[in-house]
Amino acid sequence: MDIGALLTTAGNLMLTGMVGVFVFLSLLIGAVTVMSKLASKFSQPELEVSQRTPSFKSQGVPNEHIAAISAAIAQYKTNNN
Repeated sequence: MDIGALLTTAGNLMLTGMVGVFVFLSLLIGAVTVMSKLASKFSQPELEVSQRTPSFKSQGVPNEHIAAISAAIAQYKTNNN
């Protein structure tokens, strides 16, 4: 095969691949959009503030953990100096 035929074959293969990817991504975007609309249509109603479960916020690190970490660091420093 000469170089012109190889370039034509390569161009056709590249164009076919790019069109395939474009079509696949377009279908994927359409499917995600449709699922999003269906999900919002059939979603559960929002709970009122009084019906929500209380959230447990972190109270920070307990003092016992801080003391244990500080003791471990002090022991490490004394053993490695």
